[in-house]
Amino acid sequence: MEFKFRIYTRMLLMLVFMAPVSCAASDKFYADNVPPTGNPIEENTEYFEKFVDLGSATLEEKVDMAARLIPTPAQLEWQRWELTAFIHFTVNTWTGQEWGDGTENPDVFNPGELDTDQWVRTLKDAGFKLVMLTAKHHDGFCLWPTKTTSHSVASSSWKDGKGDVVQMLRESCDKYGMKLGLYVSPWDRNASCYGTPEYDDMFVAQITELLTWYGDVAEMWFDGANGSSIPGTPTHTFDWPRYMKAVKDLQPHVVTAIMGDDIRWVGNEAGRGREQEWSSVALQPAPLKNPATVVSGLEAKSADLGSRDVLSRAKALYWYPAEVDVSIRNGWFYHADQQPKSLETLKQIYFASVGSNAVLLLNIPPDTRGLLPDADVQRLGEFGTWIRESFTDNRVIGGDGAWQAASGKSREFDVQPGQLFNVVMLQEDIARGQRVERFRVEITSDGSTWETIAQGITIGHKRLVKLDTPRTARNLRVTIEQTRRTANLSNVGLYYAK
Repeated sequence: MEFKFRIYTRMLLMLVFMAPVSCAASDKFYADNVPPTGNPIEENTEYFEKFVDLGSATLEEKVDMAARLIPTPAQLEWQRWELTAFIHFTVNTWTGQEWGDGTENPDVFNPGELDTDQWVRTLKDAGFKLVMLTAKHHDGFCLWPTKTTSHSVASSSWKDGKGDVVQMLRESCDKYGMKLGLYVSPWDRNASCYGTPEYDDMFVAQITELLTWYGDVAEMWFDGANGSSIPGTPTHTFDWPRYMKAVKDLQPHVVTAIMGDDIRWVGNEAGRGREQEWSSVALQPAPLKNPATVVSGLEAKSADLGSRDVLSRAKALYWYPAEVDVSIRNGWFYHADQQPKSLETLKQIYFASVGSNAVLLLNIPPDTRGLLPDADVQRLGEFGTWIRESFTDNRVIGGDGAWQAASGKSREFDVQPGQLFNVVMLQEDIARGQRVERFRVEITSDGSTWETIAQGITIGHKRLVKLDTPRTARNLRVTIEQTRRTANLSNVGLYYAK
């Protein structure tokens, strides 16, 4: 595959952080070819990777450019994971706090039965692809023997100060073929230098340890909490460009989430995406801080980040897909008086996250033993079984064949006779962008009378529409009512989910 012109992600980041965003400096595109797909290649088409400067383009020109914005290979791989897991585990597990204050005695951390194999094996069996560990939360306690602070496992009596949770999880991930992710809180309530320039050095040193001591890390997760929500506590102005450069210099393939520029926070912790969840958005990634490309009033919680209305005001577009983070319990850390959410609730979360063009990051907090609680293990097993049983048998004959559609065009499919279904699944080939702006799905039992059973706005990587009542059909028809350039559909499905 030959690329006429391509600037790699690492170079893009360096340019963004060193100079104002400009089309000439930052556009990245595949010309003539795109990553392998089942759809025919669009001849003489430029594809912008991750970012495009809209300049003074008209609305129609912006729409066309938005259609040609595509993910990086790392972003594409991340989207296909669909299910990822959060592990909130630190001194808070024993103190009962959600936010520790940094004064904890390290000896409180004492997971006598810690078994990271149990964590990973449970998650693997449930269909999860990545395990994200809170290597350091706001309390500043580090789950690895860092050289940057004494507030860590090295000062604990657990394993006589020789324990390393990150290393244990690394080995378990390797054993079971799972990807490792790491959360590192920039807010540190223990560090005496927090609020001074010396803290940036300390935080970069922690990032460096994690990305050089523990092999390949797939995702780094940073939030933006800095202490401002607690009166009287020190705050810090984080040097995000420096932090992100450190990450990409050490492991260029890592996707950076929330305060990074690869993955965005969906805007809530309720486990749901939007009715129109665009991955091609006008929302500027958190670390860029370029006033020239900010859309007034647009924020992570906004209901619309990428429609034509937003494009009309946009100065730049970013491939910045959504991650939905939610805990299986009410709290993020383990509390003995809490129980996991019901299976029915997890089903709803699945439809509202994975089924809404997002990746689910489900938190499962280990208990004071260092194990995932029995009730949570059982619920995860039920959840994984439900997914496998629900989305294995596609009732659409030939639905996995790639096809293209201009606005107003349809395609009909045969349906397995007599087979019940209550879920419609549509997927776009997002390696070639997200393009569908409105769709309609119809069925017929007699070959002539068509009934609309689903309609919506965006599709993206995956769109799931749950029907109120199970149905059967002879044929299915999918109409792409509006699209940016030609839509590239990769999969159409009808499933029965109990």
